[in-house]
Amino acid sequence: MATDTLKSTTGAGGATNGLRRLLLDNGALTALIVLVIAMSALSGDFLDPDNLLNVGVQAAVTAVLAFGVTFVIVSAGIDLSVGSVAALSATVLAWTATSHGVPVVIAVLLAVATGIAAGLVNGFLIAYGKLPPFIATLAMLSVARGLSLVISEGSPIAFPDSVSHLGDTLGGWLPVPVLVMIVMGLIAAFVLGRTYIGRSMYAIGGNEEAARLSGLRVKKQKLAIYALSGVFAAVAGVVLASRLSSAQPQAADGYELDAIAAVVIGGASLAGGTGKASGTLIGALILAVLRNGLNLLNVSAFWQQVVIGVVIALAVLFDTLRRKAGATPVAGGASAGGKGKQAGTYALAAVVTVAIVGATSFLHNGSSASSHQKMGLSLSTLNNPFFVQIRAGAQAEAKKLGVDLTVTDAQNDASQQANQLQNFTSSGVGAIIVNPVDSDAASNSVKAADKADIPVIAVDRVVNNAKTSALVASDNVAGGELAAKSIAEKLGGKGKIVILQGQAGTSAARERAQGFANGLKAFPGIQVVAQQPADFDRTKGLDVMSNLLQAHPDVQGVIAANDEMALGAVKALGSKAGKSVSVVGFDGTPDGLKAVEGGSLYASVAQQPTQLGRIAVDNALKALKGEKVQQTVKVPVKVVTKENVAGFSG
Repeated sequence: MATDTLKSTTGAGGATNGLRRLLLDNGALTALIVLVIAMSALSGDFLDPDNLLNVGVQAAVTAVLAFGVTFVIVSAGIDLSVGSVAALSATVLAWTATSHGVPVVIAVLLAVATGIAAGLVNGFLIAYGKLPPFIATLAMLSVARGLSLVISEGSPIAFPDSVSHLGDTLGGWLPVPVLVMIVMGLIAAFVLGRTYIGRSMYAIGGNEEAARLSGLRVKKQKLAIYALSGVFAAVAGVVLASRLSSAQPQAADGYELDAIAAVVIGGASLAGGTGKASGTLIGALILAVLRNGLNLLNVSAFWQQVVIGVVIALAVLFDTLRRKAGATPVAGGASAGGKGKQAGTYALAAVVTVAIVGATSFLHNGSSASSHQKMGLSLSTLNNPFFVQIRAGAQAEAKKLGVDLTVTDAQNDASQQANQLQNFTSSGVGAIIVNPVDSDAASNSVKAADKADIPVIAVDRVVNNAKTSALVASDNVAGGELAAKSIAEKLGGKGKIVILQGQAGTSAARERAQGFANGLKAFPGIQVVAQQPADFDRTKGLDVMSNLLQAHPDVQGVIAANDEMALGAVKALGSKAGKSVSVVGFDGTPDGLKAVEGGSLYASVAQQPTQLGRIAVDNALKALKGEKVQQTVKVPVKVVTKENVAGFSG
């Protein structure tokens, strides 16, 4: 009996010591546990089972990408192209299956082959072309993104239904993206730990020259390593597109940075030679928990980026210090008494906790205990004055009506917006207002909200293939027609013009371009000498217009799909703006109206964004209370010129 008791005690103590050792040896795991505890304490919605599944779904694409990047980083390389390769692979699948009737199985194989081909090109340029990995994969980032835009012609392509099920759930509770993440993680762990190529990765990353001298065919191994990264990128692209029910040419933009961050947070060294699939998974989960928790806590969309960046930097810094402290030898063969490791791990946990608690204390915009009606507003971007005005109008109306409004910024990323809408749904807001990044990509998330009996109001852009309580919008096509008519009449029906288009793949860019084309049909004397995208950005508008002026110095007019690009064009035109060259913008932003008043901008088609935000909140509150709302609420567009700008109110 005494022996049994001793064994039992020893077993319990061994388990405790094992857990303690596991946490001490894995700073990232400790950080994840601390994050979960902190978020659970700060938000009562965080530990809801549906929300935890949301976290898993939101981590899936980043994790699958990061598993592939792990191979590259372990071998002391880098792959900046994975996000673009993911988008290209998904576009190839949708283009071949949907647009050309290729059997889905073959289309999937072509998508994977696309990822392999991109990886092989990267590997060839690095191994045989002697290009630095950073440069080779940066070039592929641009090439793959460009090809996805060329193939799709800048528009999303509907995904085959048989593949779109990858975005669904099994048994009504297990999300397929989470299952794919687990399967791909197991494959990555097997490759790294049980295969010849996995051992080669560690050897090359540890000392490439020594690996070569030992007989390892380093060049061929690098080809295989980057090809594997391409395979994982292709799978991630298919999963992402399945969630959105469409292949987006701009999908996964910037995801390579999240993938690299996940790998490094998970314990891999950018110098090569270390890294595990399990660590990468933990790193991806940390990023997902941070974003999910900050959404639930109503932290400002701008501050979220700051908090995430700071926590990532601190996590990696203290994990590095922990590993260095643990590797310091002492007398008797022990490492720095385990005390360095323990101190580093606990310091990491403390820093993450303080960062989260401190950030939420200072930045929290609402109270979870508020008795007010709660709403969520997901904007496509806040890097544009037009959408900033929508937010301002919505916030002013919410304050007036006593509504607790949470605002998120999707940063023109349809996948990130899907995550935000899922977070709103699982946190139990009373109503959701969405300004879609893309009209098709938002449909699945809106359907989920509708299933949860949460009314959804679309603002500025429609949500396709999903039920919304109302659409509050101006008519982009009609506005485009007004812009075309204004420039044509200003030029007397004759002249050469250029068109600055919006971000390829967005519904606003497509609709306004259609409006420009429709309006110009009535003026055959107007010649469009060039059309180029400038991504709704003022700096790009300046650069693109400067380039176009070299080829078309005699241009007489410019139509821009928003005021920001129009103001960039005005800067490029210099003294010509408002004199020999007339420029028409779109949106009626404060800077745009000032330029109209000053004469450098001939006109702006104003949508009254502040009114859009106010009316959207009004209708959301009506829908939340069960009151009848109009299916479509149109806010009139106005052509603002110098003659009427003084009386205009946005």
